[in-house]
Order: sequence, then structure tokens, then C-alpha cells
Amino acid sequence: MIRKYGLTAAFLGASLLSMGQVDLINKVKDNGSDSSSAGYEFETVVDLETTDVRNQGRSGTCWSYATTSFLESELLRMGKEPIDLSEMFTVRQVYLDKAEKYVRLHGHLNFAQGGALPDVLYVIKKYGAVPQEVYEGLNYGTDINNHGELEAILAAQVEAVIKNKNGEITPNWREAFEATLDAYLGAYPEQFTYKGKEYTPRSFADEYLEINPDDYVQLTSWTHHPMNEEAIIQVPDNWTWASSYNVPLNDMVEAVNHSLQKGYTVSWATDVSEKGFSLKNGLAIVPAKAVKEMSAEERKKLFSEPIEEKEITPEVRQAAYNNYSTTDDHGMQITGMVKDQTGTVFYIVKNSWGERQNDKRPGYIYASEAFVRYKTIGVLMHKDALPKSLQKRFDL
Repeated sequence: MIRKYGLTAAFLGASLLSMGQVDLINKVKDNGSDSSSAGYEFETVVDLETTDVRNQGRSGTCWSYATTSFLESELLRMGKEPIDLSEMFTVRQVYLDKAEKYVRLHGHLNFAQGGALPDVLYVIKKYGAVPQEVYEGLNYGTDINNHGELEAILAAQVEAVIKNKNGEITPNWREAFEATLDAYLGAYPEQFTYKGKEYTPRSFADEYLEINPDDYVQLTSWTHHPMNEEAIIQVPDNWTWASSYNVPLNDMVEAVNHSLQKGYTVSWATDVSEKGFSLKNGLAIVPAKAVKEMSAEERKKLFSEPIEEKEITPEVRQAAYNNYSTTDDHGMQITGMVKDQTGTVFYIVKNSWGERQNDKRPGYIYASEAFVRYKTIGVLMHKDALPKSLQKRFDL
């Protein structure tokens, strides 16, 4: 029986954007063509309510922004007023728990900024949640996140602990580690006032948000694991060694479609390092002809109008994962669907790189079904959003 998102949470651990946002943006910012994508004509199928686009700054914390945005949409779906939840409260607690596990494993664990989509649910279940206005996580004097120095110091601390020559580890290391988090991000908000009422992170999550972490599940699809069973995604940042539901590729895509059509958004772990992912054109596609094999003229027109895309089979998808061309480098939120003039489905995707202008809408990108089939690491959604067949299959 698969577990859900408690301390022994079932989730896909992904090293989402552990390289840092700036490095990743620099890697993909020139993808695309100078031609406008105005040749695409989109018809809206589903466009669900979301909160404003946020900016994760110079930090590898897209996983927190993706699922926090997803939960903010969940609150809107539940009829609650819009709220800006603190991503950095989650990040602080994940740094802390990851460090403790790193020390217990004598350093045999990846320690970096990256995390998993369900880490937000993990923190809500274990610690709670707070509004953004209570915990901004910007104690180091900048207007946006900048975690390069913080990560380096934290990593040096835990490395020093496991390599100490004292013969035994003292409990003081955790206190010192937490003091660093306090200095850079802010102290743990033991109690705070929100809309005239006193809360702790625990009571705020339980009484104000009323989000039950056990109501959320994550799906993935890999042929090297048995289908319709628990599967651990073998990536370095799966620091809890937890699992997701491994389902056939068509079932995973159908679950996303079903969720959106029922009014539920989806948190999405994916790879955006392909040449078909274009910030400037606001599109993510998988051309049938490899970009490296295109002529200069073909590349120039790549995003100007609908083109034939590659057929994505489970085997094609698996091969990309096996050879590292699909990696777990970004997390975003899928908020709707459109169709182009050829009938091809594209997903409306909310990013966390600020309101960057493109040919579609600021801060968003339209990802084709082929791209989602090819590059999805995992999708996180409410269990009630799943098709009845999947709910029955996993006894949800």
C-alpha cells in the first residue's frame, strides 16, 4: 500500500533546478527563433484561476514555488480568498531536515538547493505553513532570493560535521546550522498575527488553510519499474527515498487532462533544457526533426507556426531518461489547456521566473502534449482529480 505525504511521504524526489535559476535561464534563454509565434492560433479549452506569477530569484527553489502556487490555486478552488504563501518557510525546513539526513548518512546524500514538488506537502504535514508577509526569507539584504552563498556555507557546515576528527559528533552542529538559516532566511516564526488572529505555523496550516497533505498524490511513468506499483525515482535529490505511482504514459497524460477538466491544476516536474523549450517564444515543443539537424533557415522559423512533432512513445521517453537527456531540472504549475489550429493540445504552464515577456502571456509558457509526454518527471495533483479508474486502481 503506497504511503502519501507524511514524514514517510510518497513522492518523487527531484533535483529541481539545483544548478540555480540563473544558470538554467542562461542555458535556455537563447532557445527559440527571432520569428514571432503569432502564426499559432490558440483556442482556450481550460484556463484555471491562479495567483500572481512569482520570481524565485537566484535560487534553485522552483520546486517550492511550483507546489506553493499549486496549493494557492487549490485554495482558490476551495472558495478561499487569494493568499501569498511563503515559499522560503518551506525551503528553510527542507534545508534543515536534509542536513540532518546528510549527517546521519555520513555525507552519502546530495545536499543542494534542489528539492521535490511534494516537499511543500512534507513541510505542511510536519511543520505547517505561513503567509509570505510573515516569512519572506530575505534577511541578507536583497529584494529577491540569492542562495549561492547560503548553499555554500550550509554545505561546508555539514561537510565539516561528517569529517570532524573529534571521534564523535556533538549535538551543537544542528544549532550552528540553524543559526545560519536564521541569519540568511530568518528565524522560525513561532507565533504570528494574520488578519487579526494569532497563529503558529501548525495552527495556520490546520485552521486557516485546511489543506490535508494526504489528499495529494504524484504520478510518474518509467518502463524500468513495474507498472501500477510504487516506484522510487532514482535521482540524487530524492533525499527521502520516497515513491510515486508508476503508471502507463497514456494514463499519466490522461490524469493531467482529467484534473484540468475537473477544475484542478497540476504541479509539474520536468526538463526544460531541450532546444524546443523557448522562453522568448513562449512555447515548448518537440520537433520531429532534431534541431541540430535543421538548417539555419529552419531554425529561424522553428516557432513561427505549427510544425510536425516527434511521436513520443514510452520507449522514446525512457531512452531520454536513461541517457541523461531528460533530467529533473525544473518545476512549474500546469493551469490549463489550449488547442492550436491543427488540433494539437498545449498546456498552459505558470513559471516562477518572474513576468518575463513572450509571445503568449507574461510569466507563462505553452507546452505541447508531445513535450509533456516526453519531458515529465512527475505530476502532483489532488486525488479527487484522478480518473475513477486510477482512484480504484490505487484504492484512493
